[in-house]
Amino acid sequence: MMGGYYGYGNLTGGAWLGVLMMFLFGALCIVGIVLLIVWSMRSSGGSVPLVGPPGHDDAIAIAKRRFASGEITKDQYDEIMRALAG
Repeated sequence: MMGGYYGYGNLTGGAWLGVLMMFLFGALCIVGIVLLIVWSMRSSGGSVPLVGPPGHDDAIAIAKRRFASGEITKDQYDEIMRALAG
């Protein structure tokens, strides 16, 4: 056999490019899997529900309930409704 060895074990020329591409593709796959796990954990709600303070409609419902049960007077109810309107 004359000349050099040109088998699969010789990483010359474009073979390094192939090895680099395989490494990058593997790294991208791992990053993609990690991002998919993080996204699924966040979209599932997590352990702490995101509940804000009662809104305008909730405040009106609470005022109506308190007036109906006798906790507040008609004047107090009217004052609450004026405050919520403006």
